[in-house]
Amino acid sequence: MPGDTPTRDRGAEWFAHVDPVTGEAGLRFSCTMCGHCCTGPEGYVLVSPEEIDALATRMGLSREAFTERYTHMTLKGRSLIENQTGEGMDCVFLDRVKVPGKAVCGVYEDRPAQCRSWPFWPSVVRTRDAWERTGRGCPGMGKGTHYSVTQIRVLRDSFEI
Repeated sequence: MPGDTPTRDRGAEWFAHVDPVTGEAGLRFSCTMCGHCCTGPEGYVLVSPEEIDALATRMGLSREAFTERYTHMTLKGRSLIENQTGEGMDCVFLDRVKVPGKAVCGVYEDRPAQCRSWPFWPSVVRTRDAWERTGRGCPGMGKGTHYSVTQIRVLRDSFEI
């Protein structure tokens, strides 16, 4: 009925429809190492106990030492801390020095699921408008590697914000 709240019907997902220009369903994304996804207004990067363990091991710290030094509690759960920079609130592991002109993740191989799933977050892929609006700040969206509908769903559903 008109005005009804839409259901979560998989067939209704906008990215599951074949694009008339490209002839493919799904979306494209390729990281440009701009760092825009790792900075901005204050936010959070949620970390699970397993992710904390992996990051602590990577840093050569105990779970307790890593948790105290690199995380804080938020209303959503434990989050990595951020540092104020000229770009905004950078993730504590964002490195703007190592590769001139690029922003790289200092813990890339062990980054949390929230980071691994960018830009396929529920809020970003919910509508084409949300995708396009987010893409104005992320130069890799709509370019590069093709992600199938199934890949997008798996990434979207890999964590909860």
